[in-house]
Amino acid sequence: MTNHSETTGSSENGDIPGSVTPGRTARTRYDGPGDEHQITLRTPAELADALPYLLGYRPEDSIVLAALRDRDGRGRFGGRARLGIPANADDWAGAAAQLVHGLVTGSERRGVRPEQMVAYLCQEPAQGETGREVMERLRPLAQKLRVECGALDVPVVEALCISAGRFWSYCCDEEACCPAEGVPMGLPGTSVLAAAATYAGIQVRGSLSELRARLLPGENATAREQEAALDAAAVTVVSRILDDAGRSDVAEETLDLAQRVMRRLADAPPVSGMPAEDLRDDQLLAHDEAAALILGLQDRTTRDRAAEWMEGDEAGPALRLWRALARRCVRSYGEHAAAPLTLAGWVAWSAGDELEAREALAMALGADPDYLFARLLHQACNEGLDPESVRRCLRAERGGRGGGGGGAADGEEQADGSVKREPAVSSSAPQVPAGRRRRTRSVVPADAVRRRARAQGREPGGRIGRPRTPAGGERPGGARTGRTRSRATGAEATGRREACAERTSGGEHGTEGGEERA
Repeated sequence: MTNHSETTGSSENGDIPGSVTPGRTARTRYDGPGDEHQITLRTPAELADALPYLLGYRPEDSIVLAALRDRDGRGRFGGRARLGIPANADDWAGAAAQLVHGLVTGSERRGVRPEQMVAYLCQEPAQGETGREVMERLRPLAQKLRVECGALDVPVVEALCISAGRFWSYCCDEEACCPAEGVPMGLPGTSVLAAAATYAGIQVRGSLSELRARLLPGENATAREQEAALDAAAVTVVSRILDDAGRSDVAEETLDLAQRVMRRLADAPPVSGMPAEDLRDDQLLAHDEAAALILGLQDRTTRDRAAEWMEGDEAGPALRLWRALARRCVRSYGEHAAAPLTLAGWVAWSAGDELEAREALAMALGADPDYLFARLLHQACNEGLDPESVRRCLRAERGGRGGGGGGAADGEEQADGSVKREPAVSSSAPQVPAGRRRRTRSVVPADAVRRRARAQGREPGGRIGRPRTPAGGERPGGARTGRTRSRATGAEATGRREACAERTSGGEHGTEGGEERA
């Protein structure tokens, strides 16, 4: 899984008077309901202890930067950013530059340029390695971070390595506070800071690996059964999606099935703990149901309509469903996880959970780096922007269909049950620059395509790409007779939703190396 930069946007956990240097007094303010809480951070040990509360989780195998800025003579924690530590040391310079420049420029766009930085390197020892050896091995990476920050006139006032339950400072060599063997970390939740954060409602939601486990498929006998179900479903679902006459039927079946499963999840008795919750949800979702939903969501119009379940009583069951589907994108279907991961990230962001939103959207880009919807949402979430503009677009589209989650796809239902199809408009879809070949993504693994083709008595001549709305003219299937009123087609609706996401994110996304997929 590709690691992607994560920032907390404009969220800020408190104020720090003066520079944060070893032996100096520092205070972090946590705003609780109705009261202001100030905690004094006097040592690098307390800065190390503060890290999980800055991020909301315990980072692993991570580079973390926390920005500081002055306000009324007091330092203030600003944006935070995290990036996985590259396994190859040759990539450290690029990673340091990416993280530093991303955090500084993102903060500048919000009008709060950092004035100082605190850097953290978090990595557990490999087999036979000690924490001190980890610290020494990562010292060049810490230096690259300091150089990159210095080049932007943002000095690093403290750089810490956390490994094997201890921490080391790269900026302090005083034996009294930062001995060569490192300083033991306190037990989680036992510090004054932990008590104040708990009182203020700030939670640490486990480790990064525990958060990702909710969205990652497992490798077991169940994975083999799910892959077989996906292969079996692909034989019929893919051919129906590629046939425009049956595409809308697949969309309706996908949305109706999703709603039935969401009601099933909503009615399930509660259990305690995230692993137990995920296991319960997995048991409520059959392999064939998961396969039909995963393949159906590869159509971006269907995915966009599913994104309308983003608030109220629908948000919770929808988020649980998208998590469960992401866990079912096993083995050769890993790329298909981009759709449910993006939906999970979007619903989490819409519901105010930026932590899960950033992680899910970053994982969606890891599954498919060119997935445009995930890229736009990821950037907007990282910038700390308000998702309300995207919600307004989705509400408007849903309202145009009469407020139902189902209904006719890209058309208007008639009194006799028929559906009038209007010409699809392609002007809102991303354009491919001249001379650049459009990149497509296979909806089904190649071996499944070959099996389907052999069953039809022919060998495929190429890859089957993601089904898309035709570029012009009447949808195959023709317009049916009956009274109708004009409304937006699926391509227009999808284009408007992408435009909303693009406006929210500032419209900054590249297409270098090929077309970005929606």
